[in-house]
Amino acid sequence: MIKESILKPEDATFRETVPAGDYFLKVVKKGETVRILDLEGNQAADTLFFNADDSAERYSAVDTIREQGNVYLTAGTVLRSNRNNPMLEITADTCGRHDTLGGACATESNTVRYDLEKRCMHACRDSWMLAVNEHEEFGLGKRDITHNINFFMNVPVTADGGLTFEDGISAPGKYVELKALMNTTVLISNCPQLNNLCNGYNPTPIEVLIW
Repeated sequence: MIKESILKPEDATFRETVPAGDYFLKVVKKGETVRILDLEGNQAADTLFFNADDSAERYSAVDTIREQGNVYLTAGTVLRSNRNNPMLEITADTCGRHDTLGGACATESNTVRYDLEKRCMHACRDSWMLAVNEHEEFGLGKRDITHNINFFMNVPVTADGGLTFEDGISAPGKYVELKALMNTTVLISNCPQLNNLCNGYNPTPIEVLIW
């Protein structure tokens, strides 16, 4: 569902550009709104969410899909935790839908899906691991890398129940906004994937704003 934001970029209290292949890690306080902006279009932002006060509680694709009865995320979706608590609500979305089934790229999946020689290519799990190792103060580790959301990524469900990676449905300037319903640690890998259409074979920057 397309829903425009009422928030103005010039009023944001925080703003950061995240290059392709880099990560973003920050706590968004309860009541704050975070916007993920696709600057050049056709980019994927692989995102993990954690309760900032207890990292054992984190975003759950299973609970979110079950409660909303839809595999796609868009305006009005409440993201739920593994304890079935509401974590964030998507309050604005100019893309229309986002994937929470396709998972994140990794050296292993690059090998299986593409070629043995692709194993050493940078992947989203590498970015997450770098983030948690460079920022021990967040109390996160390898065990915390679980369900993620692929904002802006187009992963249709086929008639026989499979998944495919297709050309993106985003465009320059498209965004998604989420209001934090608890203090939430946001960990984004701005996807470096070069082997499928999720980034149009050309990874580009995103921008993160907070109000």
